[in-house]
Amino acid sequence: MQNTKAFNIFVSLKPEYTMTFEYKTIEKPIENTLLKEKGSKFIGFAFPVTHERELKNALEKIREEHPKATHHCYAFRMGLNGENYRANDDGEPSGSAGLPIYNQLLANEVTNILVIVVRYYGGTKLGVSGLVKAYKESAKVTLEEAQIITRELETEVEIQFNFNQQNTIFTLLSKFDAKVLNFDANENCILTASLKLAQKENISEKLSEMQYVSFEFND
Repeated sequence: MQNTKAFNIFVSLKPEYTMTFEYKTIEKPIENTLLKEKGSKFIGFAFPVTHERELKNALEKIREEHPKATHHCYAFRMGLNGENYRANDDGEPSGSAGLPIYNQLLANEVTNILVIVVRYYGGTKLGVSGLVKAYKESAKVTLEEAQIITRELETEVEIQFNFNQQNTIFTLLSKFDAKVLNFDANENCILTASLKLAQKENISEKLSEMQYVSFEFND
């Protein structure tokens, strides 16, 4: 009996799964942090990115600005849990550049971010351990310059309704702090709005209760 009772207590204390609706990233780009090591210059950059297009544009921008640099090493994390990631050594010994940068992203628990460290070789070899230390420090200094913020995930919803339901729909959207992105006011209105993902279930419940209203989310 005692064992059964203990087991029941354990089950009741088991934490429930909760969905995450926010993530940590940097507020705005940080550029040109400088670290010098035995003649080599390490220049750090950090960019908030949410799409692959932004990632490529940032990389191209730095390559164009520093065409004569010896290396353009970088690491990025994208996705709510950083599930899309990469570390690139760009010709440095394997694991000596991209990985130390990536580990700083993990240490700061940030995602949707790209950090690039540009190196100009100064004539003295640093060795693998020296490179690891330099790239780690450059990424660390760059992230220390940035303001780390928490962003909430958002979703978009398209709502179709009758013209005479406008006031009701706009009142509901205001209640959930939704932002209207587009509105076609015809006999059959179509509206697109963005709102916090955490409110998706609640607003869905309210819209489902309305007559002559249809809606679809674009996650």
